[in-house]
Amino acid sequence: MEEINELLTEVSGILWGWPMIALLLGTHILLTVRLRFPQRHIFKAIRLSVKKDGDAKGEVSQFGALSTALAATIGTGNIVGVGTAIALGGPGAVFWCWITGVLGIATKYGEGLLAVKYRINSNGRMLGGPMYAIEHGLASHKSGWMRRFWKLMAVAFAFFTAIATFGIGSTVQANAISTLGYEVCGISPVVIGGIVTILAAAVIMGGVKSIARCCEMLVPFMAGIYVLGCLTILFFNSSHLVPALELIVSSAFNPAAASGGFVGTSIMMTARYGIARGLFSNESGLGSAPIIAASAQTKNPVRQALVSSSATFWDTVVICALTGLTIVSSILAYPEIISEDGGILTKMAFSKIPYIGEPILAFGSLTFAFSTILGWGLYGERGMEYLADKLTTHYRKRQDAGFKERCTKKATNTYRVVFLITVYLGSVASLDIVWNLADIFNALMAIPNLLCLLFLSGVLVSETRKYLWSNRLDEE
Repeated sequence: MEEINELLTEVSGILWGWPMIALLLGTHILLTVRLRFPQRHIFKAIRLSVKKDGDAKGEVSQFGALSTALAATIGTGNIVGVGTAIALGGPGAVFWCWITGVLGIATKYGEGLLAVKYRINSNGRMLGGPMYAIEHGLASHKSGWMRRFWKLMAVAFAFFTAIATFGIGSTVQANAISTLGYEVCGISPVVIGGIVTILAAAVIMGGVKSIARCCEMLVPFMAGIYVLGCLTILFFNSSHLVPALELIVSSAFNPAAASGGFVGTSIMMTARYGIARGLFSNESGLGSAPIIAASAQTKNPVRQALVSSSATFWDTVVICALTGLTIVSSILAYPEIISEDGGILTKMAFSKIPYIGEPILAFGSLTFAFSTILGWGLYGERGMEYLADKLTTHYRKRQDAGFKERCTKKATNTYRVVFLITVYLGSVASLDIVWNLADIFNALMAIPNLLCLLFLSGVLVSETRKYLWSNRLDEE
């Protein structure tokens, strides 16, 4: 088993090495330039996210789609991931994580735009995401081997999404919840696993509208409490706030000079861990969030693209930055806080604040992990639905009219049951191998999505010019 885990660790390291980081970061930069820095419209995006588009087509409100995307995105990466970046890359990693979030807004904008533009109406349900964008935006306009290639990419993305949910979306998150419950309250993982599975089932079995309604209530509350808690801790650490900011910026370019509880490192290591954690946290370029963006009630693709882009702003530019600043300022205040384990480092930093430090960390970890289960449950279901659709298309003419619908429904219901089983198993099992598998399948998801964004960047520019640059956002 150890040999298998070592092999998976090596494969994961290759997939998430510098080539992947360069592809992701390069896409961020390219789209930022080609779309004329869409980050400058972030406050307009935030205003649109809380507005309803009246009778616009879609299954959930724009805010519901945003909340579901944030539910899946805001997870343990915002807490433990930031701690890992600081532990391995030094305080300067927070700066690179933040910069990655700023640039990632452009990519999340592009993903949301393509999701709405190429979505399909299936019996009143809006289905979309990278698999549909690849199929209808690229494969349908090609011929020969290029057509087959893009169709394969669409199927590959759906497959990797469905498989990845069993890692990042269920087992990993459920394990984080059960571990926290056992450490803080002494409750058996078996009991916690049962409770989490029942709660998840109550929401997930209701479909996209049920998940969106739950996330609309949960996400603002959990994020608001966590942000308020971080601000309170920063108030306690106020005398170290400015030095922490200075250290974060200075060590981003001169990490070897880090001191006061920090181990110096190289600028390459600092940038690598900061960029990697930022990319992993906000999921810009991964292709997951566009799946729910396609269900939003919106007048045109650009409106939802702007709303989608605000998810990266909240996730990385705000929450990850606050987490990083909280950890760095706490370490400056208490230099004895040293650990190469990101989770332990984060826990030690928060625990130094009396009364509120550990409860805030526990609350954030618990709610962030549970919300991620809900969001990724939907992503995997839509991936499975796409696969079932493609598998039954060939046989549809030989069967009655409802054959395809029955097969698709059976596949999605089966997926829901298997997903909930993995939620429980994740609560009670060791997950060394699962973590590596999650990283591997996430990388395999990102590749088809990033190729789609790059090859359809001209469409992104055209749609943005039509609606945003021409001030026609209210047009159908």
